[in-house]
Amino acid sequence: MKQRGIRLTRQRQLLLELLDKTGAHLDAESLYQLAHQRDPKLNRVTVYRTLKLLKEGGLVDELDLMHYGGDQHYYETRTKQEHAHVICLRCGRVEEFFGDPLQRLRRQVESHFGFQIVIARTEIGGYCAHCQVLRAQEILEARRGGEQELQEPALAGSDDGDRRRRSSRG
Repeated sequence: MKQRGIRLTRQRQLLLELLDKTGAHLDAESLYQLAHQRDPKLNRVTVYRTLKLLKEGGLVDELDLMHYGGDQHYYETRTKQEHAHVICLRCGRVEEFFGDPLQRLRRQVESHFGFQIVIARTEIGGYCAHCQVLRAQEILEARRGGEQELQEPALAGSDDGDRRRRSSRG
């Protein structure tokens, strides 16, 4: 922080430490709640001002994570190796993806466009394994429910003869 001309106060150090060590992508309110547990004198305004300062100083990245939380923004320190965020669009789970495939993609983009990448932020949205199972069950239930809705009105208010004729047509 000194190299960037930012004075490292006790509160700033606490916020950076929480962002770096929790292993979660925290929004400002969650960060405030965690920090306030450690330092009850810390207020929300300080958290928001500090996040802005750290972001402007290039120490923290602000992420939208596929807008899973609406307009909510999340924060992480820039000390990590470059990575992609893989976000489940159903439950909001976030995984970080590191490694050679990401670096190959970066080199491919640089080569293809003749572009010098300074920073890359990659977000991938989809469904985690658990939510894929839940979605499949929901779709199946919705189809079953839809079939029942289609069948029930056709039977309602008709006499037995109408019912037999309809059922024989399939």
